[in-house]
Amino acid sequence: MGRIFHITSPDEAERLLETGRLEPPALATEGFAHCSTAEQVVATTQRWMADVDDLVLVELAGERLDADVRWPEVYPGQRFPHVHGPLTAEAVVAVHTWRPADREAWPG
Repeated sequence: MGRIFHITSPDEAERLLETGRLEPPALATEGFAHCSTAEQVVATTQRWMADVDDLVLVELAGERLDADVRWPEVYPGQRFPHVHGPLTAEAVVAVHTWRPADREAWPG
């Protein structure tokens, strides 16, 4: 499955690492946690979080998640990873600081 990225606040990322799990608000309201691939991170942050200066990318190993990961077509020809359950610390590979200037240098 590879790596997927959950874009969130530093506080939520810290909570995930401290408690071992995170249930993002979308999990309760939509039934899944929104994620992106490395190639989708820049467009996702530009579209939905352009005015947010303090974000982190929680890099997850999809195969380590305890939840089902589905890949619906969100935009024509683009499938996004949706995690249908809590994010777990065991799946965290890294936490990357993300600021608007980082969009230019992101390797995805």
